[in-house]
Amino acid sequence: GICNGFQVLCESHLLPGALIRNDHRKFNCVDQELEVVNASTAWTSGYSVGQRVVVPLKNGEGGYVADQATLDRLEGEGQVVVRYVGDNPNGSYRSIAGITNERGNVVGLMPHPEHAVEDLTGPSTDGLTFFTSVLTAAVSA
Repeated sequence: GICNGFQVLCESHLLPGALIRNDHRKFNCVDQELEVVNASTAWTSGYSVGQRVVVPLKNGEGGYVADQATLDRLEGEGQVVVRYVGDNPNGSYRSIAGITNERGNVVGLMPHPEHAVEDLTGPSTDGLTFFTSVLTAAVSA
């Protein structure tokens, strides 16, 4: 789930936590650097852990929140998928930009990788690998 899809995944309890209004109360529309933290999901397998990518971030309710026990579990079990690099653009706890469920088959991202798949329309093609990763996983399944 991307952006509002991430919100829906949290609200339907397929992913833990919630997305709330940005801490600065303004809509974000920036090219955002992310760090890949977990490259073992179907959506991230084409990346390397620690790889940095740039994709657009467009949200007004993008602050990821969860209680400390949930955050510790997400970190400890490798469920954080991507993290914001540099300034935290929306107040997400621990700069979390995307997570996966325990099984690793559901991923939620706040940034918009679909807007970084073509040089003509995006800041980079860094988001394309999210989609080629999932296609590769589907073909191999």
